Amino acid sequence: SEKNLKMLGWLGTFLSVMMYVSYVPQIMETWMNKTFFLQPLAATINCIIWASYGLLKEKKDYPLAVANLPGIIFGLLATITAF
Repeated sequence: SEKNLKMLGWLGTFLSVMMYVSYVPQIMETWMNKTFFLQPLAATINCIIWASYGLLKEKKDYPLAVANLPGIIFGLLATITAF
């Protein structure tokens, strides 16, 4: 049903946010030991595209956009700290 599908979307959103929050220790580690910037930059760009897609659709897909917001923030932080 539509209600179950909506719940599944928000569950996926929650799990996605948890996945990106788990990058925090890695970001903190890169302040001391520099890493290659390409992976977090690619993740940031990917999340920007998916969040934009969710928000620019005629029928907004908020779970998709919200799920990618932490990826934008933490991916950008990881990219910056890689330098």
